[in-house]
Amino acid sequence: MAIEQGVGMTPILAFALVGVLGVGAQWIAWRLRLPAIVLMLAAGLIVGPTLGVFDPARDIGSITSPLISMAVAVILFEGGLTLDFHKLGDAAKGVKRLVFIGAPLGWLASTLALHYGAGLGWETSAVFGGIMIVTGPTVIAPLLRQARLSRRPASLLQWEAIVNDPIGALAAVLAFEIVLVLNTAETAGSAVANLVIGIGAAAIIGYAAGFFIARAFKRGWVPEYMKVPVLFVAVVAVFAVSDTLLHESGLLAVTVMGLVIANSDLPSFEELRRFKEHATILLVSGVFILLAASLDFATLLQLNWRAGLFVALIVLLARPVTVLVSLIGSGLPWREQVLIALTGPRGVVLVAVAGLFGERLAANGIEDGAVVGPLAFVLVLVTVVLHGFTLAPLARLLGLAGANTPGVLLVGGSRFSTALAEALKSIDLPVLVSDTNHARLIRPRAAGLPTFYGDILGEAAEHNVELLSYATIIAATENDPYNTLVATDLAPEFGRDNVWQIAAAKAENKRHALPTQLGGRPFGGQQTFAQLDEKMTKGWRVRVTKLSEEYSFADMRKDRPDSIVLMLLRPDLTVRRPFEGELEDAAPGSRIVALAPPDTVNAGKRPETAGASSGQDTSNPRGKIDPAIQSTKGTERT
Repeated sequence: MAIEQGVGMTPILAFALVGVLGVGAQWIAWRLRLPAIVLMLAAGLIVGPTLGVFDPARDIGSITSPLISMAVAVILFEGGLTLDFHKLGDAAKGVKRLVFIGAPLGWLASTLALHYGAGLGWETSAVFGGIMIVTGPTVIAPLLRQARLSRRPASLLQWEAIVNDPIGALAAVLAFEIVLVLNTAETAGSAVANLVIGIGAAAIIGYAAGFFIARAFKRGWVPEYMKVPVLFVAVVAVFAVSDTLLHESGLLAVTVMGLVIANSDLPSFEELRRFKEHATILLVSGVFILLAASLDFATLLQLNWRAGLFVALIVLLARPVTVLVSLIGSGLPWREQVLIALTGPRGVVLVAVAGLFGERLAANGIEDGAVVGPLAFVLVLVTVVLHGFTLAPLARLLGLAGANTPGVLLVGGSRFSTALAEALKSIDLPVLVSDTNHARLIRPRAAGLPTFYGDILGEAAEHNVELLSYATIIAATENDPYNTLVATDLAPEFGRDNVWQIAAAKAENKRHALPTQLGGRPFGGQQTFAQLDEKMTKGWRVRVTKLSEEYSFADMRKDRPDSIVLMLLRPDLTVRRPFEGELEDAAPGSRIVALAPPDTVNAGKRPETAGASSGQDTSNPRGKIDPAIQSTKGTERT
């Protein structure tokens, strides 16, 4: 299908372009470790107003706005699904303050910034200020994924964004109704009635839908294969019905619906949430491409220097004051308060709702309503770029981010796990050893290793373990089914290539072989727990070998032909499960972690090269072993 000059592209080609650009931008951002939202905005601006290749209004038509509204509804519903009260823990007090104190205070601060900074009238400032309560779940989620924040500040930012989103939209509705009363023939009584009925109906519809969906799923009234379609259709229907009663109340309805389902303890909840999470990634990508491509540069020319003053007041004054005042007496450490105060990106909901109300204000004779849309887009663009590049460094500066080098979480406190953890810790790679048996943690604790006593899949782990500090999971307990359970459950969160599992005892027997969809990636050279434990008893050691120009993997293999390669560490200590041919091509500065037999201790006798930085085998049998790098020989089981 060729694109005719001056005509544009077909809707099918337009949808394909949006998908490729959105998902492609997210993938490039992942590969280059850049903020995904910034790349999505850039892609939309390039194909839209810059090159003119794609114009949503021309190529997709009048359904663009409804599509964006429906996408935002699904995104907010998915956000509601993440709001499990049981997982809120010690962030509950802060969330309540950010909602009940922060929302009205933010409305007031934003209204003042709009009036005195942007120079808007009080009517427009009040309406737009209500919308600016929103901090944007479509933006927060990708930023948190990239920045790897500590659990509590991440939870606070996520809850604030999702809960305040519908509140901001409804605040704008309230302010707009007041403006209508003051400027049109509508009476105050009818305006209040519309608001009360609309908001009440939205809350009731959302709660009822969530309750009946949860009840139907628990009682088996819906077959497993139909749960996701039923849920999706229910979200669309709830949003449409509620939004028909009162504009923008549909966002409240779907958020309440998600909250009810999230706290209903559904057995199939994780499968539902993961599907909605994947759908949300697609929707966020598409929405940002559509919004950026729809921008008309001519509208930005309506703005002057006061737009820059307005953005500065919001970012540097209104947001920090709102958060810091709201969190007084919350007991949160000052570092977390500062991080939250300086993190307030705006997203899709702000642009979509602001554009709608700007048009309505202008239609009712309020002239400066026409600049609401351009101001909203500028604010979103600035905050997305600003926080996209500064959130992770700010979190690291305040000590609220996961480790700079993501570590390894070992499930199982065996001799082998302890030795491997010691070897990794000796090169400054963060490690954590977890076990459900307290006695099995005696050995790693005696070795000075961080440990967690409990089930790594339990709620206690969610509250006490900063899982974002670890990028690789190794299931290595003596219980093969439990290893499979851990690997299968954590694989969607950490990525299947980053969740490894030692071989099961009867894996070679076809009757006991599991499908590839279950369990983790093979680890430990197909050695079972019993085989690894036996090797450690016989004196095998976990060794870390640093490669260089003079000492390659081939040299190491020649010195230790019987060693079992466990993992490859790149020069930046990124952990890799080596694929065929990857070890031979490993760059100088990479490290090989291997399980080596004791008979190689005196092999080779290569003279020690000058300086540790020369890249010699740091536990090389032909040279002197550096005690800071040498791993520990397995000891008798406690």
